[in-house]
Parts: sequence; structure tokens; C-alpha cells
Amino acid sequence: MSNAEANPIEARLQDAYETGQVIAGIELLLPREVPLGGPRSLPVLRSVPNKYRHFIGAWCFIDHYGPVDLPSDGGMDVAPHPHTGLQTVSWLFSGEVLHRDSIGSVHEVAPGGVNVMTAGQGIAHSEVSPTRSTRAPVLHGVQLWVALPAERRGMAPAFAGLDRCPSTQLEASTGVDGRVEATVFMGEYAGLRSDAPSFSPLVGVELAFPGCSEAELALDPAFEHGVLACSPGITVDDVELPVGAVGYLPAGTGRSVVGAAEGGRALLLGGVPFEEEIVMFWNFVGSSHEDVAAARTEWEATRGSLSADARFGAVDSHDGRTLAAPALPTVRLKPRGRTRNA
Repeated sequence: MSNAEANPIEARLQDAYETGQVIAGIELLLPREVPLGGPRSLPVLRSVPNKYRHFIGAWCFIDHYGPVDLPSDGGMDVAPHPHTGLQTVSWLFSGEVLHRDSIGSVHEVAPGGVNVMTAGQGIAHSEVSPTRSTRAPVLHGVQLWVALPAERRGMAPAFAGLDRCPSTQLEASTGVDGRVEATVFMGEYAGLRSDAPSFSPLVGVELAFPGCSEAELALDPAFEHGVLACSPGITVDDVELPVGAVGYLPAGTGRSVVGAAEGGRALLLGGVPFEEEIVMFWNFVGSSHEDVAAARTEWEATRGSLSADARFGAVDSHDGRTLAAPALPTVRLKPRGRTRNA
């Protein structure tokens, strides 16, 4: 997806957005609503990057969208746009999204599967809802980015589309009969490993709760973690999270109880604290202002071209229409670390 952040957050969330709000020991990263994808933008809730906390492990971008009813002739419609220095991770709870990119990949992701695009030195892609009459009527999912370590940012672009990720049943510690289903889409958890590629130690798990229930999660204490609420009534250690919010758990945390008041879904995202500083601008991750400025210049110079030899190539989508890059700010972009004070 393309980052087109423009909307201010609600005033009542300002304190949490600015500094991180701690309730009963849980740091809340509250979301703000932003448009995604150009003129026909899809509203999403973005919790990371937060002005205070920029990464959770190498996860540097967490967007939640939906559930939204799809019109018969609409849905997600994100024209070709570029990325550098990161991985995009597309995970759905309902609906389907068709991915096309400039290295020739075409793959439709649906619930239970994952699309992982490794941008490396540069790639372009589009994402659209399929137009067939049999598509799901509701779209609900997340779009995540992972910052590549410096030694991998110049790698050749790649794509992996998995139709099924491994899952297991976790014992529900309280609540209704049944178990919490844990599906591992990135990294390793509970003895299961996703086949999706990753370049730093991290984990991504969907937790599906069967009614009012909770489960005690064993966590790697070398990782920091975040629990993203994708349904109403999700709790972390008895602290309720608004939809789209993340409950942050620092490195050293070995266990946490995650629950749902009326069933629903949450994501567990984590990784070894990412100690590098990066520059993020629009859809680009780099090590310096010059990195992202050069990427923007090259995209604008070649995005109307159908040449596969350009840095970002060409995507067979949208009749050649692409998203224009926003202007660079008038001040120099500074690298940033894990938190504002890092």
C-alpha cells in the first residue's frame, strides 16, 4: 500500500499520540485515521509509527482497515507506487486483495495466507480488490511494513505469496469452551515457523478468539512486542485496547494475557529491538535524506515509462496510471531510532 498520511488525530488522543499513554503498566499506542491509496483512498487506523515510538522490533508501520462493506464496483484500488528499503506484509481477516508488481508477480491474498513483498533497492506494485461477482462482500485486514537492516536495503526485490500459513490451538485460560487459534504469518511462534522471508528476528501471529475468552501467551523475552486490536473488546493484561490501537510490551516480558470480550481477532507483532536509525519518507526507507530524496527523484522521472530497466520497473496495471510522490519537506529529514529519545 501507499502511505498518504494527511489527517490530524482527534484532540482527545493527542497526549497518547505525542508521548505514549501508560495504563496499568501497558503503553498504549493509539491510532489516528489516515487516507490510504490516492484519490479513492481507503481510511485506515495507523498506530505505528507513533510520534513517541517508531518501531516494534523491525515492524515500522502498522495499519488496520475495515471491516468495510464493498460496493459492487469498488473496494481497494491502489495504483502502482514504489517502495525501497522495506518489506510490505498484507494480512486479511476477510476479503481478497490482488497484488501485481514490477518483477512480474501476480498473487491474490485471502484470509489464512500472506503476501510479503521485499522492496530492497526498489520495486513498484498495485493492490486492488478483485472484480469477480464471487468475491467476499467485506474487506478487513492489516498492512504492515518491516524495515530492512542496512545490509539488505540494496538487495534485489522479491515477492512471496503464501496461500496458507501454519496454525495451532492455544489453551483458553478462561471463558468459553474452545481454544484460541494462533496463525503464524511471519517468523516463529509456538513451535511453528512461517515460510515467509524475513531478514531480522521477528514474529507475526494472528490470534482468533472463540467468544469471551483469553489466553496466556508465552513471549520471547529478547523481543519487544505489540498487541494490535483488530476487533472491539481486545484486552492485554486486563487493559482494553481501542480498535486499531497497540498495547506495547517491552523486551524482558516473558508472558502476557490477551483476551476478547465477545470474540474477535488481534495480532501479536514483535522482534528484537531494531537499533538502527532510518529515514522514512512516503513509501521509502533509507539510511539518509539523500537515499529517500534520490528514490523520489527516480520514481518521478520514470513512473510514466513502461521500461522494465528503470529502478522501479513497470507494473501491468491501471492502464499505466501511477501515484505521484509528494514533495519533500523544506527541511532535511533526520534519521530516527526506536523512540523519539533514541
